[in-house]
Amino acid sequence: MNLSPDQTIILHLWGVPINATIFYTWVVMALLTVVSMLITHNLRPDVPPNRWRTTLEVIVQGIQGQIEEIAQGPSRRLLYFSGTLFLFVAMSNLLLVVPGFEPPTSSLSTTTALAISVLIAVPLFGVSSRGVVGYLKTYLQPSFVMLPFNIISEFSRGISLAIRLYGNIMSGAVIAAILLGIAPFFFPVVMDVLGLLTGMIQAYIFAILATVYISSATAPRTRNQHDKDTP
Repeated sequence: MNLSPDQTIILHLWGVPINATIFYTWVVMALLTVVSMLITHNLRPDVPPNRWRTTLEVIVQGIQGQIEEIAQGPSRRLLYFSGTLFLFVAMSNLLLVVPGFEPPTSSLSTTTALAISVLIAVPLFGVSSRGVVGYLKTYLQPSFVMLPFNIISEFSRGISLAIRLYGNIMSGAVIAAILLGIAPFFFPVVMDVLGLLTGMIQAYIFAILATVYISSATAPRTRNQHDKDTP
């Protein structure tokens, strides 16, 4: 049993081996793009929404509602980022029901890449919201002594995100393999249901944690903090 899709080579592209992680990542991205384009290609006020457009609007509004409960500032740009993270992880996990599909989120390289994207997004959102000086000052709070600890905390967030997502997906795959070996006729259905439920929960948690981290970097300073910074 391969514990990671990194070990499975799907094809060779111009002599470069493409493993299952890369291949199925492309599949998920292409599927999300094509489905979104098909649903929104006739998006006009005078055209009544169909069931697919309504479903997509409910999903987007649900994601935006969750972000607005967490974020203390404008949430439009955060919706694009956190919403994309949620949809990618959720779609990767939902496709587990497709025979032969190996979710890219079961690879540590994918979860690490997602965590790195959050690590990069946090300072970018923070600088755009507070400015370079204002954001860098957050590393000195409550005093300059906390600088190394705040830096370590920043990186530990990304590591925890990657390990959390990878560990949950891999644990489900390993348990499923064990149960399939014990009772292959009954457990597949049960594990598919549990896998879908766990996958959706993990997609939600990952997106929410990313939103929390970014919101903490973009949160407006309190009046007392502003008075202290003002000479």
